[in-house]
Amino acid sequence: MEIQWRSWSKGCVSFLRPWIPVLLGLHLQFSRASNCPEECRCERTFVYCNERGLTSVPLGIGEGYKTLYLHNNQINNAGFPLELHHVASVETVYLYGNELDEFPFNLPKNVRVLHLQENNIQTISRAALAQLLWLEELHLDDNSISTVGVEDGAFQEAVSLKMLFLTKNHLSSVPIGLPDVLKELRLDENRIAVIAEEAFQNVTRLERLLLDGNLLTDDGISPGTFQGLVTLRELSLARNSLTYPPSLLPGEVLVKLSFQENLITQIPVRAFAGLHKLEKLDVSNNKLQSLAPGIFDGLFSLRQLMVRNNPWLCDCNMGWVVSWLKSLPASLNVRGFMCHKPEKFRGMAIRELSADLQCSQPTSPSDSRPGLSAPTNPSLVPRVSRRPALTLPTLYPIYTTREEGMRTKKPLQVTFTSLNGSEIHVRWAAAFPVTAYKVTWARMDPSLTGDTVRERIVGGGHRGIRLANLQPKSTYRICVIPLDEFNNYRPKDDTVCTEVVTTGQFFIPEDNDSNNRRRSRPEQATQPEPGSPFLLAGLIGAAVILVLVFLLGIFCWHVHRKGRSKSEWKYNRGRRKDDYCEAGTKKDNSLLEMTETGFQIVSLNNEQLLKADFRIQPIYTPNGGTAFRDCPPGNNSTVYCKNNVQDADFCHS
Repeated sequence: MEIQWRSWSKGCVSFLRPWIPVLLGLHLQFSRASNCPEECRCERTFVYCNERGLTSVPLGIGEGYKTLYLHNNQINNAGFPLELHHVASVETVYLYGNELDEFPFNLPKNVRVLHLQENNIQTISRAALAQLLWLEELHLDDNSISTVGVEDGAFQEAVSLKMLFLTKNHLSSVPIGLPDVLKELRLDENRIAVIAEEAFQNVTRLERLLLDGNLLTDDGISPGTFQGLVTLRELSLARNSLTYPPSLLPGEVLVKLSFQENLITQIPVRAFAGLHKLEKLDVSNNKLQSLAPGIFDGLFSLRQLMVRNNPWLCDCNMGWVVSWLKSLPASLNVRGFMCHKPEKFRGMAIRELSADLQCSQPTSPSDSRPGLSAPTNPSLVPRVSRRPALTLPTLYPIYTTREEGMRTKKPLQVTFTSLNGSEIHVRWAAAFPVTAYKVTWARMDPSLTGDTVRERIVGGGHRGIRLANLQPKSTYRICVIPLDEFNNYRPKDDTVCTEVVTTGQFFIPEDNDSNNRRRSRPEQATQPEPGSPFLLAGLIGAAVILVLVFLLGIFCWHVHRKGRSKSEWKYNRGRRKDDYCEAGTKKDNSLLEMTETGFQIVSLNNEQLLKADFRIQPIYTPNGGTAFRDCPPGNNSTVYCKNNVQDADFCHS
């Protein structure tokens, strides 16, 4: 009996063994389906709750799901239930495009990737980040985070954080207390003007650092700021206000270095010393005119060098560059060495020149007025406009110095030049310290109401800006707002506004004094072109006339065709006596039917016919043949003969 039980049990086990994974999968599937919120759609490891107008995270999200989509809703900070924090399986959460104003609490405790872009987050607390011990990638782009809104050491609480994105926020400095395991930090498009020496002191594993589009100057970067970043592979400082590269750059593993769109006028000969692994260097869109010999001598791994849009002066100082370019290996790609001066070499590639270039004589500045220096970038001087630039009257904004503590007047000179129908060049010069300039412009419609205001912040080292892609023959209101050394706006004191027409007519700027009234526009700019409305009306009228004539022609053709068609089938009772072939008949494709007396009896030999002696002339049938039929007289009465019907073999009277 025992042996029989053992054999039976073994058979059951062998039978159930293949079905165990299937049963477990069904159990897991049904358990997930029961843990999916009603407002969402669940599929495998994903929960889709996006774009549903939610104001809070739905309840009932169970275990087993890894990715949670909650983007493009209306979720606020009060909409995160406590039970969400205990869902251990969720690793990725999308919460961008909601209505958060601070870093949220009660997020899933094991989340690794968190997307919070395009909210209105202003504050970040240590307690909120302390809940996310496994967070590795944090996206906070396009929010309203300021330096004072980040609690000191807040990001250090995220002990596993490796990637931090803070693009397009309101930071004025690098946040204090970054995690030491951080590998990528993006701080571009902020308002950072100062970087302390200890800002990256604890970040020893950083590999990528982006600081583009800030307000950094030479004095704003402390010496040795980047020296401790021994693992840094990419450093980008584009679109700032640097006049030379920072000193003591990390040279151990740096591969990519970017300085484009700055104000760099010179590069020290030892600026790139020690960067043996550097592969890409970009110094485009600066103000470089020459380079010191041997500046690239230590760059053994260099593969790409970008120097476009610099006002290179092709004189004796650039002779070594000609020889260096001709000796480069094919593996090194160099772009942008084009002569800007002197005029005889403009637009020529420096590589094509001879190495024995002659030095040019220095030229004196064209304007020696105090406070207004000649532009260092000749490409900013407009050459396409035939009108002389209109220099606006000097304005005297009020500026308070810290030393004196009193209100003094300093000159600010502004020049506007309309280059063409879509570009306006704005130049300025200020005698007082300016960290940056905020330039705003908006198109004015005929009712003098402004369009959408666009703005751009440029560094204090800039002396002008070119506004492109403007509407031709349009009035634009342009304002220049200086920023002081504290990076604060002072629109009431220093704002300078004016109205400019893209056709070349200028307007006198106005300040905020209510006694200064805007001058009237030139008569030529305000009067519309006299021929424009009449020309347009004439074109429209001609088009309407052509359409009417065409329709009338179609109508007449249709009426004519219809009338002709009817006339072919109309009875004709007024024919001559000899037109007897179809007189009084109605034509058909199959028979010729007599509808009324239409035959004419005529004499064949001009003799008087007897009363009973007559013949009927031939009648033409529809098929083109003729049919004669002699019909005997009957009772001296009128004869009717259906002689066109071939199978009719009789006549009757």
